[in-house]
Amino acid sequence: MLESLQVLNPATEDVVATVPAATAADVDAAVARAVRAQEKWAAVAPADRARLLRRFAAVIDGHVEELARLEVREAGHVIGNARWEAGNARDLFEYAAGGVERLNGRQIPVPGGLDVTILEPLGVIGVIAPWNFPMPIAAWGTAPALAAGNAVVLKPAETTPLTALRLAELALEAGLPEGLFQVLPGEGAVAGDALVEHPGVAKIVFTGSTRVGKQIMAKCADRVKRVTLELGGKSPNIVFADADVEAAALAAPGSFLDNSGQDCCARTRMLVQRSVYDRFVELLTPLVESYVVGDPADEKTQMGPLISRAQLERVRSYVPAGAGIRGSAPEGPGFWFPPTVLTDAGPTSPVAVEEVFGPVAVVLPFEDEAEAVRLANATEYGLSGSIWTRDVGRALRVSQAVRAGNLSVNSHSSVRYWTPFGGYGQSGLGRELGPDALAAFTETKNVFISTEGPAQ
Repeated sequence: MLESLQVLNPATEDVVATVPAATAADVDAAVARAVRAQEKWAAVAPADRARLLRRFAAVIDGHVEELARLEVREAGHVIGNARWEAGNARDLFEYAAGGVERLNGRQIPVPGGLDVTILEPLGVIGVIAPWNFPMPIAAWGTAPALAAGNAVVLKPAETTPLTALRLAELALEAGLPEGLFQVLPGEGAVAGDALVEHPGVAKIVFTGSTRVGKQIMAKCADRVKRVTLELGGKSPNIVFADADVEAAALAAPGSFLDNSGQDCCARTRMLVQRSVYDRFVELLTPLVESYVVGDPADEKTQMGPLISRAQLERVRSYVPAGAGIRGSAPEGPGFWFPPTVLTDAGPTSPVAVEEVFGPVAVVLPFEDEAEAVRLANATEYGLSGSIWTRDVGRALRVSQAVRAGNLSVNSHSSVRYWTPFGGYGQSGLGRELGPDALAAFTETKNVFISTEGPAQ
């Protein structure tokens, strides 16, 4: 068991911070504090709870640049993306605050009385955040949970704890009560397991690999503990011959190279109708080859490093040396891998069916709409995808036929904090974000009030 965690800058491999690693005893103490804080927080008037969350959003807004620079150092994200991530965390708390006073129950018509439902907070929520988007995904679980009257104990990924720790400091600065939002960096097998198995934790929100998500789900089952799981993906990017092929090709690099491909929504399977396949590849090639990879703090950089040496070796294992259409990447220190597109991978090859989680995509041809749908669904995942066509009827048919939780037509947008997000199959369980996010952190209580006197 580690006593501390070293945080590396993935662009230089320099140690940028060392933080204590939480133990099971630390988790137990944090949950006890959270229980006490939650009882008081749930009693706060909704308007006052909303006001505090808006104040937290305002404090984050005043520290966007600081948080972004911290994200660059610990996660290797390019500075433009990091600023967006900090702003997204701010927006999530602002949006969640708007739901506090709208967390309504229902009045249901019944004979002989009045029936109402009441949405009550669950208690203490355990949020386990990943390293690929540390700030936004931490906020995905934390913001609606707090807004619904719960307390949160957040365990960030071992490699990226710094922005989470800073958010906890900013929460106190904004006036949130002590113990309401706590951050415990630590190993998954120690702090993570302790949080999952703790009897005082009512729900676990986990974003990460499907393998670990299954383990968490099994552990929660023993206590019938609620879970929300946002797991892996192998998303298709379907380009039909009637599409604006130039626009589809221009948008394709960003769809799988954003965050160095470390994105569960990355469109890493490009399915292109055979009649425009060669044209699409011709347009795509110079875009991939000229993609700017380098110092993530440089405003001109489009892609930074991978998160760790282990992730670098994983990505390398999928790509034969020198294969495919390739961009360039820096030499020397850092966990660099060039943008890569493979045009000779079969549809059942590992690189075409497994989540690589790096800047690697395959291009596969298809003949007709039926084959496009079959290839799109030939995966255990079902998180996101894109459909490029000028035919509205086809766009609707294929959107209905592709088994994925988030689809875009003639674009690659998947995640907005005001719309629901989640996947089919091995991509997860439950939905996050959107107008129903707060309700996912509540119990529904039904109350019947008789309007008839007692029987004589």
